[in-house]
Amino acid sequence: MAKKTEASAKNKKPGFFAKIGRFFKEARSELKKVVWPTPKQTANDTLVVLVIALIAAVFIGVVDFLFKSVVGFIPGI
Repeated sequence: MAKKTEASAKNKKPGFFAKIGRFFKEARSELKKVVWPTPKQTANDTLVVLVIALIAAVFIGVVDFLFKSVVGFIPGI
């Protein structure tokens, strides 16, 4: 009978709250492994994103203007 109790204890799944606790414990462990950027790196990366977005906006604006000008020359439109 003792073997039956041990076997059932091994096969028992962890409860709902045990799973939540394990999730937060593992999440905290993973966050400790993250290499966070310095404020200088963050500012530099933000500047790069803004410049690329501005270049893309100007490019799309120029292409739109050119297409509108070409379509404007087609009679009947």
